[in-house]
Amino acid sequence: MEHGEQATREFITYCRRNNCVSARNIDRFEKEYQAQLAIWWYTFPSNIYSMLNYGLRTLNADIIITMGFFMSHLHQQIQQLFEEQASTYGSETFIVYRGQGFMKSDFKKLQKTKGGLMSFNNFLSTSKDKDMSLGFAQGALENEDMVGILFIISIDPCVNSVPFAFIKEVSYYKEEDEILFSMHTVFRVGAIKQIGNNNQLYQVELQLTSDDDQQLRLLTDRIREEASSSTGWLRLGKLLLKIGQFNKAEEPYSVLLEQTSDEGEKALYYHQLGYVHSDKGNYEKAIWYYEQGFEIWQKILPSNHPDLATSYNNVASVYINMGEYSKAISLFEQALEIDKISLPSNHPDLATSYNNIALAYNNKGEHLKALSFYEKALEIDQITLPSNHPSLATSYNNIGNVYNQMGEYEKALSFYEKALEIWQKTLPSNHSSLATSYNNIGLAYYNIGEYSNAVSLFEQSLQIEQKSLPSDHPDLAISYNNIALAYNNKGEYSEALSFHEKALEIYQKALPANHPLLATSYNNIGLVYYNMRDYSNALSFYEKALETYQQTFSTNHSSLATSYNNIGNVYNKMEKYSKALSLFEQALVIYQKTLPLNHPHLATSYNNIGNVYYNMKDYSKALSFYEQAFEIRQKTLPLNYANLATSYNNIGLVYDSIGEYSKALTYLEHALDIIQDVLTPTHLDIKSVKEIIEMVKNKL
Repeated sequence: MEHGEQATREFITYCRRNNCVSARNIDRFEKEYQAQLAIWWYTFPSNIYSMLNYGLRTLNADIIITMGFFMSHLHQQIQQLFEEQASTYGSETFIVYRGQGFMKSDFKKLQKTKGGLMSFNNFLSTSKDKDMSLGFAQGALENEDMVGILFIISIDPCVNSVPFAFIKEVSYYKEEDEILFSMHTVFRVGAIKQIGNNNQLYQVELQLTSDDDQQLRLLTDRIREEASSSTGWLRLGKLLLKIGQFNKAEEPYSVLLEQTSDEGEKALYYHQLGYVHSDKGNYEKAIWYYEQGFEIWQKILPSNHPDLATSYNNVASVYINMGEYSKAISLFEQALEIDKISLPSNHPDLATSYNNIALAYNNKGEHLKALSFYEKALEIDQITLPSNHPSLATSYNNIGNVYNQMGEYEKALSFYEKALEIWQKTLPSNHSSLATSYNNIGLAYYNIGEYSNAVSLFEQSLQIEQKSLPSDHPDLAISYNNIALAYNNKGEYSEALSFHEKALEIYQKALPANHPLLATSYNNIGLVYYNMRDYSNALSFYEKALETYQQTFSTNHSSLATSYNNIGNVYNKMEKYSKALSLFEQALVIYQKTLPLNHPHLATSYNNIGNVYYNMKDYSKALSFYEQAFEIRQKTLPLNYANLATSYNNIGLVYDSIGEYSKALTYLEHALDIIQDVLTPTHLDIKSVKEIIEMVKNKL
């Protein structure tokens, strides 16, 4: 960034235009400001301090860019004082204090990071005066939603760290014993203790982390390496992308693109804007920007240049989001061929290519192929990355996704939790990767029937997304759908329908008409209507879903099987048994071709076919298919899972129909035990099973 007189004039103009600083103070700033007075102006009561730290705390690109010159001067002055004062510190560790208020929700997160790392984005003011700092902490107690924190910070002057300085001699406040740290100071969190009997007042011990801290050094060096070619605004844009601030990242790239005449730089900025729009869900715009950059690179780079592989990967990633998986795989494979020629066998870009190909195969339902490529990527990541790098968390998360879709939910949970542990330590609390992690763990709990845990995690994911994404971003729709599915399984249909409709509205605005996520929404709404016994509406939405899937997927894709099952269920309820049986058998054929023998979807198919034979009063065949479903569910799911209750219930109904009432009662009571644990007390299934049990008892 440029930090000369022009930058200073632009800041003064900005302040006058936006009334950020009083006219009197900005006039004085214009006349008197010099780089060596940065600390004086930082401490002077003119709103510059508040403006700067607000910009850093909220990552307001406008303020950060406008105040870039001041941040640079302030950091340089702190650095200069740090070097001048180094000989006065001695070798003994000393303590400084900081008092501030934390929202209770943020304090809970802080408590979970004990032993981990904590970063302050802003310039950090501390004091040698413990009582004064405690007073600032106590000032937060007036707000019942806040906790007062007294940070007790240990500084070892013998180790390298972010620069800090005693600023008494150059501060506006000559009487205060203030120590000012430059921005992005990182501490290791130690003991957290309540102060006295007040459960709103705590002390937190922090230790300034040195360059020799192995965990931090590996992570920091890696992130610096990733941005090593970036300076100024480009680096700011990459930082904003890395921490999920997609709207704010667009501004610096647009400015840079407008200003440069260098073709190579233009290509880079086009690609960065492609990243921004892809992450915002603007897929058509993303492809346009990527293709502009790709056309430039094709002209100026050799055919096997790694940047061309990056370009293939970027465009393919957007096609993944648009549901065009064949196009995506073709482009990913072109990227992989370039990477294999131009890179060593354990290069991180090869891991990226393996991950991308795996994602495409996973979305096509070819889970074993996907798992193979994900494991290749993980092997590279484990060799080349520090153990707490966010990209390693991404690999764990990806493998968790495959296991989840293969029905191996305990394995999925294990990998999801490894990913979450890394992301919680290394990313800000509102980062999109944390939202993804909470969502995925929620899905695993949903799949094992723990719906309350699932709703809680889905809501944590949604809260992060609502803070960091535009209101029509597709990721919000995923969270709305997942919350709705959990409510649906709890029997709270009006809540479920409301969330599904929010999701559908977003998808209709953001995605092409044949996108698979639209089909997912149609299926979800159809399921709610089905459970409400509104079969006409259910059939309408299920058929929309099938039509969408048929435009996108191959004939043996698992999503088609899902649609066949859903429509078959409606026809079964409408007593059109031959249609229902035909659809269920089509679904079963797909599952048998694409899934392992004990996958829960196979159990669903056997159960559905059993339902038709039961309704046709062919009890022998019904029992045979119900028992096949029951056998799979016993092997793959916990004993309190709702679908196992369905199997107990269905087998019980068959035994009731053929007059074996004692066996019927045993199975039905097992079903009731499970659904009472899983469902809300008012759920219709509980009432129905209780009524059937009473009828069977009367027959004994």
